[in-house]
Amino acid sequence: MSNTIEKLAGIGTMTWLDDLSRERISSGNLERMIATEKIAGVTTNPAIFAAAMSAGTSYDEQIARLRAEGATADAAVYAMSVEDVRNACDAFEEVFRATDGRDGRVSIEVDPRISADAEATLRQARELWRQVDRPNAMIKIPATEGSLPAIADALAEGISVNVTLIFSVERYARVIEAYRDGIRRAARAGHDVSRIFSVASFFVSRMDTEVDKRLEALGTPEALALRGKAGVANARRAYGLFRAAFAEADLPEGATVQRPLWASTGVKNPDYPATLYVTELAGPDTVNTMPQATIDAVLDSGDLRGDTLSGTQEEAEEVFAALERVGIDLNDVFATLEREGVDKFVTAWEELLDSMGKRL
Repeated sequence: MSNTIEKLAGIGTMTWLDDLSRERISSGNLERMIATEKIAGVTTNPAIFAAAMSAGTSYDEQIARLRAEGATADAAVYAMSVEDVRNACDAFEEVFRATDGRDGRVSIEVDPRISADAEATLRQARELWRQVDRPNAMIKIPATEGSLPAIADALAEGISVNVTLIFSVERYARVIEAYRDGIRRAARAGHDVSRIFSVASFFVSRMDTEVDKRLEALGTPEALALRGKAGVANARRAYGLFRAAFAEADLPEGATVQRPLWASTGVKNPDYPATLYVTELAGPDTVNTMPQATIDAVLDSGDLRGDTLSGTQEEAEEVFAALERVGIDLNDVFATLEREGVDKFVTAWEELLDSMGKRL
């Protein structure tokens, strides 16, 4: 009997795990999730590695070697991250081959402190791609104003890219253009574009957290009635753009579409269903990267309503119009979320480097 994640895949949404650690790999947990729960990929970020490397003893042996080599905190953190990602890529090799490269992907993120510097971002993307040295790796590059050129440049060099920290449909449109530019340049340079893959990670629950806070501050019945609707509506608007943009896209022969990926899909408000950002965002050509708690909730619930993305854009636009009518400044919401998203990753990274420096 198919589990809920397999049924979700049947609708068109692949499930990736939003977590990775040395313990998860060495204990066999990751292989079990691939085999029995049908997880089809992994995403990581600075906060995930900060949590993994700060707990337990799984990294002690490698830290001791790195200490003896005189490694800096930065070098040590990336050495450990790369090893975990490389081993996770190997665990997903069968999924990668079975899906012809669409899934079985493992993402590793560039240093969030350089998100305003396209040249530095591209240099590190190249280096991480070289170090991981697996065809099913993906390099995460934020969709900040400063990093947008690095997205196209990395793709043009044949690097598969997970574009992260997307909040607005307007920014997403520029991400799509960066993908088109990069994949066309890759084709002209002689790369096999059928082997270059990309996803565009749209953050969902953080949208509701920020908008709900503002709605509650307004306090009117009209405002309060809109709580918990912005995140899903924003993602559905993005899906509408994805469908329209790639229906008309003149991509090189063999190139694939850049799938939308729903990120930040663990609910922050306990009043909302734990599977809210899964059941309401299921549809063709998408990925949902879930923390462990959300995966467990999805497997336990069995609650799917079929394709909840196709044909929902008009309703989503109505939600956004209603948000603007009650006084929500959506442009300010998006700017705040991007700034806080970068800041959170920078803080997690700096705390990890400080902790690693002390251990070394």
